Formats: sequence, structure tokens, C-alpha cells
Amino acid sequence: MKDEYDFSRGERGKFYRPEARLNLPIYLDADIAEFVQDYADQKRVDAQTVVNSILRRNKEMIQALLRQ
Repeated sequence: MKDEYDFSRGERGKFYRPEARLNLPIYLDADIAEFVQDYADQKRVDAQTVVNSILRRNKEMIQALLRQ
């Protein structure tokens, strides 16, 4: 690494995009990942579809409980 860098010709915010959305990776524990993948294989869908479905059902259940 250099002791000093010249940023005099740099452009502030050049790559900033306020509307940008990041898709952050989520890492599952090995046993859960294996379960999800096995279930996805049985249903002939991808693991992402299975995880989204599980989370969506849990979200609906939690929302219903909060409305009580």
C-alpha cells in the first residue's frame, strides 16, 4: 500500500444510487440447508422458492397473531 493516495481528480458519489437495492446473501445452517434442498428436489423447485414459501407462511402467521 502507498503511504498516500491522490484523490484530487476523484468524483464524489460517482457510483451512489439511492434507488439501488442490495440482495444480501443469507447463510443457512448445514442441517437446514440440507433439509431445504432435499424438499426442493422432491418438489422439483429451487431452494430459494422453498425458503421464500416458508418465510412467507411464517410472516402471515405472525401478522395474524399480532392483529389479535
